[in-house]
Amino acid sequence: MSPNKLVRPALASLLAAVALILMLAPAMSSAADDTQAGKQLFEKRCTGCHALDRNKEGPRLGGVYGRKVGSVEGFGYSAGMKTAGFTWDAQHLDRWLSDTDSVVPDNNMDFHLASAQERAAVIHYLKALSISR
Repeated sequence: MSPNKLVRPALASLLAAVALILMLAPAMSSAADDTQAGKQLFEKRCTGCHALDRNKEGPRLGGVYGRKVGSVEGFGYSAGMKTAGFTWDAQHLDRWLSDTDSVVPDNNMDFHLASAQERAAVIHYLKALSISR
């Protein structure tokens, strides 16, 4: 077999891989930008009451995405939060951050993010942290 017959398929595979990387690079960069924006918003808007790794006035939020509501050990939840029975996902977090009482009436959190873009960024950040654990 001639060397050209071996090189051509390898070169075609290499070019396909490069094309794929070039196609995915903007999405990967955008996800990183979204995560960074969410981190900045979280630090600005949420850390007065929450931390990622410890309970403060609010429960720790590291690993919140995919966690059952009212389940952080050692945190004093309201009765409604203890019995809410759902798991935090993007839809619940978005509703929660826009109007907590619409999700769990008579909860103890008196805060909201009016901007859908800010909510999405914070949720993206919390989800990225939960997936990386």
